[in-house]
Amino acid sequence: MVGTTNNNAPINLSINKAAKALIKNWQISPGVLNEVEMAFRAYDPCNSCATHSLPGKMPIRAVVRNPDGSVYQKFQNF
Repeated sequence: MVGTTNNNAPINLSINKAAKALIKNWQISPGVLNEVEMAFRAYDPCNSCATHSLPGKMPIRAVVRNPDGSVYQKFQNF
């Protein structure tokens, strides 16, 4: 088993907490997405390296949802 399997629940809680703390007034920037991503990378150093590609960016797709679960906005850096 890899760290991600063992830490799946805490990873989800940390990402949720980071997103709620960092995203204000529905304003999302690449910097905010990077900070949210750090909440994930801290749990599994193998994923930190394995998910990066040249020129050193992790491909990430984020979906921001309204309180009712509908999609508010989608972001991706690839």
